[in-house]
Amino acid sequence: MLDRISDVLIANPKLLTLLLLLPPLLWIGVVYIGSLFALLLQSFYSLDDYSGLIVREFTLSTYAQLLETANLQIILRTVMMAALVTLACSVIAFPIAYYAARYASGWTKALFYLAVMMPLWSSYLVKIYAWKLILAKEGILTWLAKGLHLSWLIDGLLAVPILGGPSLSFSYIGTFLVFVYIWIPYMILPIQAALERVPLNYIEASADLGAEPRQTFWTVIFPLALPGIIAGSIFTFSLTLGDYIVPTIVGNSRLMIGQAVYTLQGTAGNVPLAAAFTVVPMVIMGVYLWMAKRMGAFDVL
Repeated sequence: MLDRISDVLIANPKLLTLLLLLPPLLWIGVVYIGSLFALLLQSFYSLDDYSGLIVREFTLSTYAQLLETANLQIILRTVMMAALVTLACSVIAFPIAYYAARYASGWTKALFYLAVMMPLWSSYLVKIYAWKLILAKEGILTWLAKGLHLSWLIDGLLAVPILGGPSLSFSYIGTFLVFVYIWIPYMILPIQAALERVPLNYIEASADLGAEPRQTFWTVIFPLALPGIIAGSIFTFSLTLGDYIVPTIVGNSRLMIGQAVYTLQGTAGNVPLAAAFTVVPMVIMGVYLWMAKRMGAFDVL
């Protein structure tokens, strides 16, 4: 019987491929796409203000609630944080990736990959709580600032409206720093992969034609590395957009999208509004991925 089945599968490679792909396709179709469809369906329901029960009737009133001032501020606050984290990661990651792509070799490159990947091997929560201790009012950062007579700088940052707070561990500045630390490996590696593909003779030709290093960077290196930057931004932007753990542990009382979803579906029991909030980053990332694909970012992933 097994020999006959084997003969049939060998004679029909398409059938064999279908049988191999069927389990993962069923998993993706039922568990992943099915859960997203259920989430989307919930967003078109509403919550009865008096009974607190979900009214399973099609309505757009839940999406209209997203345009209320408080909810709109949550969305704008999250998108702004994701954009700033992405920008900071790209600025910090580029010189590191450029050194690894152009000058590192042998054990130096191995050390580079080890240094970039090692933070990803440790626990996500452990890293966040470690940063909470670092940024605390009695933490090492405050102690170091006092030793260097730079306490005025931290006090000035904490005094900035909206961004500041009682300490760095309870402020958007602290949230921003932790996000940059957590996600920067996802920016370094795509940029390094893109820079590896930049032919060295392009840079030499630019110098031979009389271009200054700054001109070579903006006209040769940066355009060719841009797909890598966009590829890295897909990770940093999307991960910041949906994260709720970092702003919960290192942040203030102003909610971000992830925290709003967690609160609405848990404490408040408003599943339709939580689902509508979840659709927002999905739509934003859908548009973002479409733009990234047009700019060739997927070739570097």
